[in-house]
Amino acid sequence: MPRAPCWSRGRKTVYQRVLTRPGAHLHPAPDASAGRQFPAFQPLYVYDRQPGWFRIGRSVAKGPEGWVRAEEVVPWKHNIVAAFTNPAGRLRQILFRDADALRRLMADPALPKTQARLLDGIARGQPDPEAGIVAVEPAEYVDIVKQLYLMPILDFEQDLHPVSNEDNLLMKVASVPLREDPANVSAVSDSFDAGIVFVFDTMRSMGPYIARTQKAVERIVRGIEGTEIGDRVQFGVVGFRDNPQAAPGLEYRTRTLLPLERRSDQTPVIATIRAATRVARANSPGFREDSLAGVEDAVSLTDWEPAGAEPFDARIVFLITDAGPKAPGDPNARTDIGPAELQRAAQDKGVAVMTLHLETPAAGAEENAWAERQYRALSRFNGNSYYYGIPDGSEQAFEDTVTRLVTALTDMIREARDQRPVLSPEERGQELVDLGLAMRLAWLGREKGTQAPDVIEGWLSEKAVDNPARLAVEPRLLVTKNEMATMAELLDNLLTLGERARGDADSDAFFAQVRDVVARMAQNPDRLVNPETETLGGALEFLQDLPYESQLMLTTERRWRQSAMNRRRILDGMRQKLAQYRKWLHYPDVWTALYEGAPDGEHVFAMPFDVLP
Repeated sequence: MPRAPCWSRGRKTVYQRVLTRPGAHLHPAPDASAGRQFPAFQPLYVYDRQPGWFRIGRSVAKGPEGWVRAEEVVPWKHNIVAAFTNPAGRLRQILFRDADALRRLMADPALPKTQARLLDGIARGQPDPEAGIVAVEPAEYVDIVKQLYLMPILDFEQDLHPVSNEDNLLMKVASVPLREDPANVSAVSDSFDAGIVFVFDTMRSMGPYIARTQKAVERIVRGIEGTEIGDRVQFGVVGFRDNPQAAPGLEYRTRTLLPLERRSDQTPVIATIRAATRVARANSPGFREDSLAGVEDAVSLTDWEPAGAEPFDARIVFLITDAGPKAPGDPNARTDIGPAELQRAAQDKGVAVMTLHLETPAAGAEENAWAERQYRALSRFNGNSYYYGIPDGSEQAFEDTVTRLVTALTDMIREARDQRPVLSPEERGQELVDLGLAMRLAWLGREKGTQAPDVIEGWLSEKAVDNPARLAVEPRLLVTKNEMATMAELLDNLLTLGERARGDADSDAFFAQVRDVVARMAQNPDRLVNPETETLGGALEFLQDLPYESQLMLTTERRWRQSAMNRRRILDGMRQKLAQYRKWLHYPDVWTALYEGAPDGEHVFAMPFDVLP
């Protein structure tokens, strides 16, 4: 076994790490001649230190490789990175030399004018020399899941945003693209297109609404048929019902009725939606349906990036239902994935989920309110909500909403081609205007190979300086596959123990059993866990001291014993996150090797804080 790296101060399972500065070299020994040069911001483990030197290695599995000068690296305490959000709905963010310069801008009484002046100077290549500016956010969106870039957070300060007086994070970041020299492809607006996948609840009560959808879509499709716009809007159709093993007459749980493909003739789309009106005759086991399974298939099974063809640029999933989704732990649900986790998976694929929820009197006010909360969590994209409740299940209001939304999506294509949209911004609504801009910015970023700012250090605000309702920079934890597997294994064990702890007496013994499980996990060298823990999440030391509140970290023995309802919420949250971790662990496209030959367990993923345990 190779020697293990040094532990971080005060930690028993977190290794010390540093990041290389541009031009850092590997030396076989202190003061020896320099060998190969590291790429900028290469994460390295620390195995030893001498005055002015660190003994380092890129891999825990392979051990130390040599030495690097102390002035050629920077400490990296938290393994967290920053990711720019899609800039639609906010101004480009400026990186400042120090936190005080950032605070001065945020507290400026004439903030909108001052920020506009600074950005104008940057655009003209004449930044204000007195403002302390070091860089600016790219104009196009950089998708950190598709194109990993390292923008490590070196330091952070908890603060209040002076505009909203709400919690805000100021972050000192360093940045350099992981993959250099991107192809600078000219973006051709004529190539921008949209893929729209309808996800229909095909239970008996939905027949009239599917017919209304068919009517609205046919009217729009026929209106653009044979035009350049019509060639750029494509459709797919997915149907969902419920667990056919519980009610065999349902025939299927989910079914791709028509795959998303580029077609010159949209007749199959109209015919498929019309055929979907032949709804299930059997009743489902309960009022709620497995809508999340339908959305999950639409997001993950749709071929958004067909081989040998251009990927779809705007990506929309349209959920249409009159029932809420299955609750966590429902035995008739296909998986335990929750709406928030599914929303994150969709957004990371560049897919926006829109929900048309028919709030019918048959469901009742309480059930409709519960379903709305779930679907609002599912139907978020870039900070906006795309949940559309239809009061009383009005068929006319439903058809009007479908017409407006689909027309607004075709307007994305018109605006990308500098054509006049059918709907005014007021008719579309700000959220749909923002969605069109977000999709075009993401597309431009892909087309032009846009990277993060190059080799800088500076301070950024988590929330947009000009609009604190918008998240500008999202902190993410750079986790290895081994670390995610550790989180998944711990959650799996905690769920098993928690489900057994039904009564108060069982819950008293629960933490003792947790410690036994953690002690067993600690015997596996790939599972770095701390057996001396006072909270459920304390075993995962690499999650401590991060700028977020973890449900698992906050769950002490006392809190666990407080109430059965509280325990149920904790377990349901674990179950939903575990389902997402298992998906990521088996999805190779989200993992990146930081250097050639990196062991599989040390491939990394920039994990959003909101899905940490």
